[in-house]
Amino acid sequence: MPLADLPGSTTGPDAAVVRVLSYNIRSMRDDREALARVIRACTPDVVCVQEAPRFFRWRKAAAWLARETGLVYTTGGATAAGPMILTSLRAHVEHAEDTLLPRVPGLHRRGFATAVLRFGGGHRDPGARASADGARKGDPGARGSGDGALESDPGARGSGDGAPESADGVRLGVVSCHLSLAEAERYEQAGLLLDHLAALDVPYAIAAGDINDRPDGLAFRRIAGRLRDGWATEPWGSEATSNPKNPHQRIDAVFASEGVEIIGCGVPAGLPGVTDADLLAATDHLPVLAALRLPRLAPA
Repeated sequence: MPLADLPGSTTGPDAAVVRVLSYNIRSMRDDREALARVIRACTPDVVCVQEAPRFFRWRKAAAWLARETGLVYTTGGATAAGPMILTSLRAHVEHAEDTLLPRVPGLHRRGFATAVLRFGGGHRDPGARASADGARKGDPGARGSGDGALESDPGARGSGDGAPESADGVRLGVVSCHLSLAEAERYEQAGLLLDHLAALDVPYAIAAGDINDRPDGLAFRRIAGRLRDGWATEPWGSEATSNPKNPHQRIDAVFASEGVEIIGCGVPAGLPGVTDADLLAATDHLPVLAALRLPRLAPA
């Protein structure tokens, strides 16, 4: 029996429904066409990517993926050590930045890709948001990176600092993450993720990514202690995300702050348009799709 789809993206007088996809794409080293088909079939507003291409011509690969999925590049990739965010044209980018986490000798460098998005309402003055000129063209423009602790680079894509709050839009902070394989470092990064998300100062926030930990692990439980685990709150679809050939563990997740209504969250196996063959060919993880309802807040 086919899996019933989650609610589609909508913006109403009381709330916006946003579809969020989290997906480890293994540097697009597998079947790119299958990968694009899976993402398109999920019809997301936001895609939190892990293991985006990071080396030779990574911007070209990111632009290809955005174009083939009908999305636009927002931030991340090599400049965040792998995490990346793609968005639909429905999302207005108010702020975007990439953050590199402290380097541990002998271990892979990690980072966060971050965006503050607004859904619904009229856009602000287009001249005040570089996102309209950079990110919306699918250009993953270069931004420098270094080796210091928690190096944040807001770049030139839609910094919202000092901008007035919109009375007719719903703001959502998004962080795409890929935590360490090493337990101690992963636990520390979970704390940095929570602090980073809290610092966005937005009414609603989500963190999505490859946690490299199961729900009973220390890092996973640290995040779930402050945010709500999408699958545990409103399970939908399948649970296990690793690996496609033998799904036996859930190490990828979407977490949401208080106030976000989780309509459903899980692996879209069996969703019309998402074939088993494509899920097997696209990458070595299964995607996590969530539908989230963001109530409008009364003007202060």
